[in-house]
Amino acid sequence: MTFFCRPFGAVLAGLIGLFAGAGLASGAEGELTGTLKKISDTGIVTIGYRESSLPFSYVGGGKQPIGYAIDLCHEIVDDIGRTVGRSDLTTRYKPVTSESRIPAVVSGEVDLECGSTTANAERRRQVDFSPTFYVSATKLMVRRGSPVRSYRDLGGRTVAVTAGTTNEAAVRALIDRLKIPAEILVGRDHAESFGMVRDGRAVALALDDVLLYGLIAAAGPEGAQYVVLNDKLSYEPYGIMFRKGDPAFAAQVTDTFRRLAQSRELRWIYDRWFLKKLPTGERLRIAMSEELAHEFELLGLGE
Repeated sequence: MTFFCRPFGAVLAGLIGLFAGAGLASGAEGELTGTLKKISDTGIVTIGYRESSLPFSYVGGGKQPIGYAIDLCHEIVDDIGRTVGRSDLTTRYKPVTSESRIPAVVSGEVDLECGSTTANAERRRQVDFSPTFYVSATKLMVRRGSPVRSYRDLGGRTVAVTAGTTNEAAVRALIDRLKIPAEILVGRDHAESFGMVRDGRAVALALDDVLLYGLIAAAGPEGAQYVVLNDKLSYEPYGIMFRKGDPAFAAQVTDTFRRLAQSRELRWIYDRWFLKKLPTGERLRIAMSEELAHEFELLGLGE
């Protein structure tokens, strides 16, 4: 189900995962439970995706969801198929927004939310997360030559955010704490929020830095008109979301990440989306941070 060819080492790791998955599926009574049972019974895995979260989850030239998070979710689906003993699983895609993604997971509309979602304590009260697959930070993007060179310059100006994001919460908390007289405009998705800066309704866009770089890259030549400021307004570790209270499924997701880390495929997937030319033509050139490399190293060590 993935969009790239695997090297022999990854295939071997997958065979190892087959036997590991068999142990996971057996359980105390030899029966599947929770999401694994649902998938086994229906033959369907539903993936929630974002339409404009490049390079994590977005719509490509073929009008199908592509991206770093999507590839990781395809790996999970492959391993689920081995665990439940079905090679004919169907992957369905459902678009979600920053506001609708958590309700979609909680309600069971989607089995895996594969986007750019920050795993924080507040959200963990409602959903569970995979191991961290990216670390970002809230930053501001402005037009080159803008008088806004820091969040301290937002007084009397308007800043755009996307509804339901941790970035919105971070900016609101910042301007409240520092008594900055700034106005906040809320977009339904990242594309609409970026449009507010493009048409002059907002002087800045507050978003995860990697998503800002993605928007700039996707804008083509026009992207050169924008710059991302240095101030880090929040810490944003990304995870794949799934339903809470399902330990067998949580173990399945974690086992996939461990397999990918041990075979180094996790790093290869990262390189494909952040260092190489993307299928849609952009190139981000974002080297893996030491923090994320350490996360992957710990996963590769296993238990």
